Amino acid sequence: MSGSTAVAAAGRSKRRSPAEPGPVTDTAERQVVFTPSGRRGRFPDGTTVLDAARSLGVDIDSVCGGRGICGRCQVSPGVGPFPKLGLTSMPDHLSPSGEVEAEYRREHGLAADRRLSCTATVRGDILVDVPPESQVHRQVVRKGLDVRDFEIDPVVRLHYVEVTEPELASPSGDLARLMDALAREWDLTGLEADLQVVRALQPALTEGRYKVTVAVHDRRTITAVWPGLHDRAYGVAIDVGSTTIAGHLADLADGSVLASNGVMNPQIRFGEDLMSRVSYAMLHPEGAGEMTRAVRGALAKLVAGLAVQAGVPAREILEVTVVGNPIMHHLLLGIDPIPLGTAPFALATDRAVRTTAAEIGVRAHPGARVYVLPCIAGHVGADTAAVILAEAPHRAESIQLIVDVGTNAEIVLGDRDRLLAASSPTGPAFEGAQISGGQRAAPGAIERVRIDRVTLEPRFRVIGSDIWSDAPDFAAATADLGITGICGSGIVEVIAELFLAGVITGDGIVDGEMAARTPRIVPDGRTFSYVLNDGSPRIVITQNDVRAIQLAKAALYAGVRLLMDRAGVEAVDDIRFAGAFGSQIDTTHAMVLGLIPDCDLGHVRSAGNAAGTGALIALLSGAARREIEEVVRRVEKIETAVEPRFQEHFVDALAFPHKTATFDNLSRVVELPARRSGPAEGGDPRAAQRRRRAVMAAAAKEDR
Repeated sequence: MSGSTAVAAAGRSKRRSPAEPGPVTDTAERQVVFTPSGRRGRFPDGTTVLDAARSLGVDIDSVCGGRGICGRCQVSPGVGPFPKLGLTSMPDHLSPSGEVEAEYRREHGLAADRRLSCTATVRGDILVDVPPESQVHRQVVRKGLDVRDFEIDPVVRLHYVEVTEPELASPSGDLARLMDALAREWDLTGLEADLQVVRALQPALTEGRYKVTVAVHDRRTITAVWPGLHDRAYGVAIDVGSTTIAGHLADLADGSVLASNGVMNPQIRFGEDLMSRVSYAMLHPEGAGEMTRAVRGALAKLVAGLAVQAGVPAREILEVTVVGNPIMHHLLLGIDPIPLGTAPFALATDRAVRTTAAEIGVRAHPGARVYVLPCIAGHVGADTAAVILAEAPHRAESIQLIVDVGTNAEIVLGDRDRLLAASSPTGPAFEGAQISGGQRAAPGAIERVRIDRVTLEPRFRVIGSDIWSDAPDFAAATADLGITGICGSGIVEVIAELFLAGVITGDGIVDGEMAARTPRIVPDGRTFSYVLNDGSPRIVITQNDVRAIQLAKAALYAGVRLLMDRAGVEAVDDIRFAGAFGSQIDTTHAMVLGLIPDCDLGHVRSAGNAAGTGALIALLSGAARREIEEVVRRVEKIETAVEPRFQEHFVDALAFPHKTATFDNLSRVVELPARRSGPAEGGDPRAAQRRRRAVMAAAAKEDR
């Protein structure tokens, strides 16, 4: 519908309130029943279906305020007898389609069984179905994304109004008359308006002939104004990681994701790990400011790119949500990160932050707002809060364990009655650092490994190809990719496979005696290594590589075990791996190594980018924001560095899969090797203590 047509239609169809139901043909009252809500009431003939719905609190969307312009209030009248409801519903129990509805049908199309509830009036008992797309608080069900079902609860709402024209006899300002129209037509009172709205209001009123659409944020602030009808608003959910920044652009009305993308975090040039960035801020007076400008510039480019990808004007982006670990959170907001680098790791704030897109340098609508989810503790950030929002362990009846594995592992454990969180210093091994052939996940990196239990021969797959290395066409298929190294998921699999094949003992020793069975086990100083790829490049798994994984997985398991101790549980019911690494890790191999406690493998899965998912949920739902703010306040924070039992759990967890835990669930699906001791170092408590001190020192440098 063109702007002039919309204005004309608006002039023909004024909004009626429930108190003014329109022309009444007689004094009869008709029963109106709405599904799926089940709400019902009796109304005089001539009452619009929309007014009846509003008086009963039925959820029906509308931007135009009942003028037949936006088409969001479509309903389907029921046909036939409904004995359980005590009524018979027929098409002629609603008024015939009028000029406004006919024009909408011509301009936009309207299904034969649909009516515009703002123009259809009651003439008899009627059953009215409100389809999901006509509900404001519609249920969102995602199949292409790892997003749990949730209900949209818009923080930003669009409202079309007709503003009284100015008169000499009534010299009120345009803003005051706009406020009066919003109170009269939408029951919105006590509003404030951004200065940029005041500046834009008079031109918009003139262009729209005193008919405008405004955006109201959280029923409190007018943040945008457009001439005539404007029925689209968009938002962006952003996960600011230490390595990558990911974003999703969504329609705020229906929750549809229109574009997704990611960019590298340019702060990497100041240090690959987070504590290096804190050190940079300590050593350079302008260091924090440099990193803030870098990450804000990346966000601006990401949002601009998403708008282009989705084909929407950036000026129609009205809302942004952001999550990130505590250091990313502080740097983005221009807060000094240095206190997070030393005990007691104090956050500047553990509350949600509300600001504007302009404040953080994102080009969107001048009135666009930014919501940053709350952090939990000094090493457990807004990204973990977003993971909780996405996976909802606080609603679970059973014990849930969620781990986001990185240089630090963020761990959440609990159920609806109690929720605990901690950060454990796993070090960078899972991301490919400190591994002889290790690298980040990229095309050409080995990501999947299998080792024959008899011949001890390996086969593997690289990122970018689905063909295994023992296939005849592997070389041709990977000629352009090459074999560049081994990434985190490949490291987990190769060491788990070597353990299952007996090449590595339960204490983590590469057994040199196995060299009699295969030439792939080769001397390496006073230890032995396993040759995974004997081509170019030559990739070997060394004793030091195994040790690095032992240290990392023991720290993770010890952190989990501390939370289990505090919660008073001996087992968990469900386990979720979150984050980029977690989405790629093979859950069986992870349990074989002992990264996680024993659990039914059918209840262990990847949660994908749960932090980004949580940011998306918060973008689309004000109720979800209130929910996570309440949940975060009751999460119990455990500081692993000061827990006396961490050392004990760490030492026991150095073994594969564990020194004392039996892993009964795992043993039912995987044949674990019989326990046997390797050289003395594997069981030497003093050596274990030295290794534990080493990983803690590494974590102090490699915090994530």
